[in-house]
Amino acid sequence: MSLLNTFARTTRLHNLKKSRRPLASWGRPGRNNPMITGILSLPLLLVFGAATVAAAGIESPVIRLATTTSTENSGLLNYLLPAFGKDTGHEVHVIAVGTGKALRLVREGDVDVVLVHARKAEDQLVADGFGVNRRDVMYNDFVIVGPQEDPAGIRGSDDAVSALARIAATGSLFVSRGDDSGTHKKELQLWQQAGIQPTEPWYREAGQGMGKVLQMAGEMQAYTLTDRGTWLAYREKIPLQIVTEQDPRLFNPYGIIAVNPAKYPDANFSGALKLIEWITAAPAQEMIGSFTIDGQQLFTPSAGTTRTAPAQ
Repeated sequence: MSLLNTFARTTRLHNLKKSRRPLASWGRPGRNNPMITGILSLPLLLVFGAATVAAAGIESPVIRLATTTSTENSGLLNYLLPAFGKDTGHEVHVIAVGTGKALRLVREGDVDVVLVHARKAEDQLVADGFGVNRRDVMYNDFVIVGPQEDPAGIRGSDDAVSALARIAATGSLFVSRGDDSGTHKKELQLWQQAGIQPTEPWYREAGQGMGKVLQMAGEMQAYTLTDRGTWLAYREKIPLQIVTEQDPRLFNPYGIIAVNPAKYPDANFSGALKLIEWITAAPAQEMIGSFTIDGQQLFTPSAGTTRTAPAQ
């Protein structure tokens, strides 16, 4: 029995018990009998209610957002979401995990909307029928950071693939996210382009978010790949420097996707659409563009633009 059926049946029985009137006192069956009319109308209400839920999802003031750790670690969500709540009255519950985990939460129907940075995986989510209404939101880029001593000798390089090859050739320590996040996916792509299968002892998989990995790399005096936004938020806390940047292959776009209500009718689809509409509209895009740390812009708004990732 569905939750809606159970609720309706429980409510009807409760009201009958509460009345304390004999059943006969409700009168004979007929169109003017409120009890009979309510019972006969209930199936129709359930049918139309179910159809409405399936089409638009369940309306709720709470929106469950799965997102990559970079949007939280950078401070961007703490900057944006209070304004969204003020404009719409919705509260957003944020689940900050790696992109791979965030997309799995969508496939399992555990969230309403997702904001991530792995375009190929995002497109696959939509193609598989789990996500709808994908929109570009913003972009930044990845950078390789490392210790001041720079044992691999890659400082100043704008070729990420060659830089990773040097790290491997010198056996310099490298800390990987190792968590199927968007950053981890990009890193594995770069190793593949370099023709290298990274292995221990110089290659360490952390299985942690970006902030934790930066802290680990700083403690170990190791290299790592990070999005620029999280790096700017953490750079004063760790003894590392940018050693490789400005490679077109390090382009890092973010997209937002609603959970498909046809797959999960209990998703807050209307709330997801409100968040998508809000974050891609001009006022929020201007907020994204004005979000800075020490005068440096962390993300570039991209809703409605034609900026795409370079060919790999």
